[in-house]
Amino acid sequence: MTPAAGLPPRKASRHRQVFLPVLAALVALAWTVLWAWTRSPHGRYLEHGDWTASGPAAALCQAVPAGGVVVPMVLYAMGWILMTAAMMLPTTLPLFNAFDRLTVGRPDHGRLLMLLGLGYMAVWGAFGLLAHVLHSGVLALLAISPTLAWHGWVIGAATFALAGAFQFSRLKYRCLEKCRTPLSFVIEHWRGRAQARHAFALGAHHGLFCVGCCWALMLLMFALGTGSLGWMLLLAAVMAIEKNVPWGRGLSAPLGFALLGWAAFVVATHV
Repeated sequence: MTPAAGLPPRKASRHRQVFLPVLAALVALAWTVLWAWTRSPHGRYLEHGDWTASGPAAALCQAVPAGGVVVPMVLYAMGWILMTAAMMLPTTLPLFNAFDRLTVGRPDHGRLLMLLGLGYMAVWGAFGLLAHVLHSGVLALLAISPTLAWHGWVIGAATFALAGAFQFSRLKYRCLEKCRTPLSFVIEHWRGRAQARHAFALGAHHGLFCVGCCWALMLLMFALGTGSLGWMLLLAAVMAIEKNVPWGRGLSAPLGFALLGWAAFVVATHV
């Protein structure tokens, strides 16, 4: 049975011609919204600063019960999901393409693709919330420890060192291998029963491996600035190459050495 079984060849070809432009349009839209957001008066909401001090966020915090906690988390979640869509969706093109070809003959094909994406984004959203809690904890620690705040570069150097060391870990390569063979992953985990639930679960399952592969690189955004489109584009390109390009797996070790060297440089310039 061919991947596009159930559809006439002309219709299947037309479908494939629509799929890639739609996904590309979604990615382009995410980057465009991020670009507009960073240049708007609300751009500071991407930087994890004191969002509740002034402006619309402060008004919402006063109007919403427990707004001082809820509003920053909602704003952060919106920014993180948007950033994840812009950075990570291009790296998952092989996954969506494999699932697209496998389910193209189903009448609910479009809904299954959407659920696959929702499952994937849900996992990254959960990781983003955990990262937000961790970042908030670090900021609280800096607020009560003037010595650590004065030597904040230590946190940046530690983040670079952690990301660099993780590039050589067994977990990194195990997860990266799953990300680099999406067709095998889909065939292995897609059962076709309870389609909606399984499509969401498939996206979430693949998202776990994606987080396992890229979490340390994504944490670099907190050291480099979560509102920096330049660093977002660079990291997105690195992760896309690692996952999708035939020689991408060979990039992991050089990148690890570069990050460890960056960490050493930060330490050397501050000691």
